[in-house]
Amino acid sequence: MGFDPRSVPLSVLDLAPVCEGSDISRALANTVDLARHTEALGYRRFWLAEHHNMPGIASAATAVLIAHVAASTSRIRVGAGGIMLPNHSPLQVAEQFGTLAALHPGRIDLGVGRAPGTDHATARALRRYFESADQFPQDVQELLRYFEPVQPGQAVRAVPGAGLDVPVWILGSSLFGAQLAAALGLPYAFASHFAPDAMEEAMLVYHRHFRPSKHCDQPRVMLAVNVVAADTDAEARRLFTTPQQAFVNLRRGRPGLIPPPVDDIESYWTPEEKAGVERALACSVVGSRDTVADGLARFVERHRPDELIVVANIHDHQARLDSYRIAAEAWGLQGAG
Repeated sequence: MGFDPRSVPLSVLDLAPVCEGSDISRALANTVDLARHTEALGYRRFWLAEHHNMPGIASAATAVLIAHVAASTSRIRVGAGGIMLPNHSPLQVAEQFGTLAALHPGRIDLGVGRAPGTDHATARALRRYFESADQFPQDVQELLRYFEPVQPGQAVRAVPGAGLDVPVWILGSSLFGAQLAAALGLPYAFASHFAPDAMEEAMLVYHRHFRPSKHCDQPRVMLAVNVVAADTDAEARRLFTTPQQAFVNLRRGRPGLIPPPVDDIESYWTPEEKAGVERALACSVVGSRDTVADGLARFVERHRPDELIVVANIHDHQARLDSYRIAAEAWGLQGAG
């Protein structure tokens, strides 16, 4: 039998978007609502991402929000996509996610990344005494040790954390993360939804150099893809002008609240900005149910990920719920329809 693209699970990456005309409390309530919605549809995971000093993103206190989402759902795995490890000590992360795993056994994931998830000034404010990005490989290995059973004479232990099942994923958008994940035998998630340039080479490096470990006996890759689905292709393309504007605003150094869609995106950006956005958002599937089904199938056929994680940065909450529902129907998820 041939490869069935629809055997690849779908998951959710959410940033708790704060939209124009709304506020943070509503954004957080919408995140919980989306988690319940996607759990019922049959999505596998619901991950939240750590960003700081971003007015349009309310998931800065990522572990706190994961706890809230996990308590508000019952089956879907909840985790970080990811925790930016340079901002934290490995022990603190192990304690936080050990606590989460103790509260919600078998449902917590921990993805860790090397970037600070913010600007330099904010990175200094987060961890002001330590330039830690260069220590990322050592920090990951220290973090992994804290989840091991406590050894006799061990001076520092994670309580909670030691001996608990917290799967650790390496996140990346370059070859560095692929090499590290392969060397440590960890699953790997690539940020192809906004930085796709090195995706194919990173997957090649990861598969070629993967060393089986007690964490993962074979390579496991998750790719991120923007999916904006609506009843018609035209309406989906209009909704997609929200992430397009947001990316332009970020490149202009003016990150703000998530903007509503516009009818004429061409009047919003320069030709150079358009080219940059189209390159950054190349891993996007936008359209009706049939268009999304075809686009996702072609993406999976070409790249052969083990899992897809879907991003839908849509201004209107109901339209975002509808987008995830249409994508689930297009992919034939159990619970959809």
